[in-house]
Amino acid sequence: MTTALFPGSFDPFHNGHLEVVERALRLFDAVVVAVVRNPAKREPLFSLEERIALIKTCVGTTERLSVVAMEQELTVTVARQVGADVIVRGVRAVSDFENELQMAQMNRQLAGVETLFVPTGSSYSFIASRLIREVARYDGDVGAFVPEPVAALMKERFGG
Repeated sequence: MTTALFPGSFDPFHNGHLEVVERALRLFDAVVVAVVRNPAKREPLFSLEERIALIKTCVGTTERLSVVAMEQELTVTVARQVGADVIVRGVRAVSDFENELQMAQMNRQLAGVETLFVPTGSSYSFIASRLIREVARYDGDVGAFVPEPVAALMKERFGG
């Protein structure tokens, strides 16, 4: 059985993330989404618990998918804990690839864990959580970029 780990902050979880999860589920027997609390990033829009709940709601229930919290630990440590054979990373553009390649090489050196890059579809290549937060903050409609449960909570969070 092959297990993939898909780590990220997912703040908010958007359609590009959903696409990567769905594609990973087609490629692997099990997928573990690891929601990262990144102290280097500014205050998150959604708490770790809210992000985990939103992902579970958006993806639906399947015994092949689990969602875990990841706090102040290396990705390879979590990969070992969940028995992941591979780390999955979504890549939108060449600019993403440079940073992701460095992380992949470090993870392989540290723990021998391979990384699979999943290029997003062209309809999602411009979507970034940072941009979605900005659009929502200024009363823009983010419904085309995020699953409905996320859009509803963002609307509630920002008013409107």
